[in-house]
Amino acid sequence: MVRFIRYKERILLHLGCMDIDYAIRKDEPPINEISTQAETALYEQWESSNRLSVMFIKTKISAGIRGSVEQYNNVKALLKAVDEQFETSDKARASTLITKFSSMKLTSVRGVHEHIMKMRDLAAQLKTLEVEMSETFLVHSILNSLPPQYDPFKISYNSHKDKWSIDELMTMYVQEEVMKQQEDQEEQD
Repeated sequence: MVRFIRYKERILLHLGCMDIDYAIRKDEPPINEISTQAETALYEQWESSNRLSVMFIKTKISAGIRGSVEQYNNVKALLKAVDEQFETSDKARASTLITKFSSMKLTSVRGVHEHIMKMRDLAAQLKTLEVEMSETFLVHSILNSLPPQYDPFKISYNSHKDKWSIDELMTMYVQEEVMKQQEDQEEQD
């Protein structure tokens, strides 16, 4: 959906800059044989805007979507159809991200900071797709994805009364990492 929002913003900006976005902003004016010259001119302005907008949008749509929207000759209906196509693809993307998030495991002792950042990024991507998770859930998910070498770290979290935020988790992790490095250094000496 984020890609579509950016796409739609660019399309609307281009149409506005070209001054052909009238049909997007206004409904089709009624016209008949007794319409005044002003009403006829207004309809012609709308019709020209609609036709040019539809042509412009159709040239900017990806080939995978173009076939399902070729039949539209009204710009508002066309934008709605494209919107629905992107909504479907965003559902699939959300499912993919959820699967990736839930299956993430860190297998080594190194790279925990990067691992936390990747999981945080996935959570942010899911949020843009309207799949939100609480910060507490995210912290628990990250802790559960760490290897057994971090069991003391997990126990430390579980023994605290307060829940950690992601920032606190990162701070605690940095402290844990410094302590591990000091222990490794002492063992080497």
